[in-house]
Amino acid sequence: MRKLSVLEMGRMTVDEYKESLKTPLVVVLDHVRSLYNVGSVFRTADAFRLSGVCLCGITARPPHPEIHKTALGAEDSVDWKYFEHTEDCVTWLRQQGYTVLAIEQCEGSTMLNNYQLSIVNCQLPKIAIILGNEVKGVQQQVVDMCDGCIEIPQYGTKHSMNVSVTAGIVIWEFFKQLH
Repeated sequence: MRKLSVLEMGRMTVDEYKESLKTPLVVVLDHVRSLYNVGSVFRTADAFRLSGVCLCGITARPPHPEIHKTALGAEDSVDWKYFEHTEDCVTWLRQQGYTVLAIEQCEGSTMLNNYQLSIVNCQLPKIAIILGNEVKGVQQQVVDMCDGCIEIPQYGTKHSMNVSVTAGIVIWEFFKQLH
């Protein structure tokens, strides 16, 4: 086995990416404080050609060297929007036709492995997932506005995972269902 070179992978340019068909999935970062987590989410969003990333509250915005360190330029390819208040973002997403889901441990949450996206009349659903602050999670008032909560099953001693790891897991699961 031989590793492929970057040229052999045939990746698209940023301009080609901007013009390409996107996966109807948006990631919302609700007061995420780590710029490395923000960059990592951008890079994962690029990898799965997501429709965009929404940055809310204290979440840092590009351009920033610490975001770039983990995004590796994905902050230039992925569309993003900033909202001072996450609630305004949820309202905007709803107006755009998105179902909004908090990724959080809540009463009545649905385990990720049990969540099935509804495809109606061959139309892919537009989904937005909200990931919260590394310590406090998604704000309760934001959870209250969501259409549902998704939880990742966990079997160890910890009750949470890194926000960028969580994003990767949920994005991959939804990407599989959307494609």
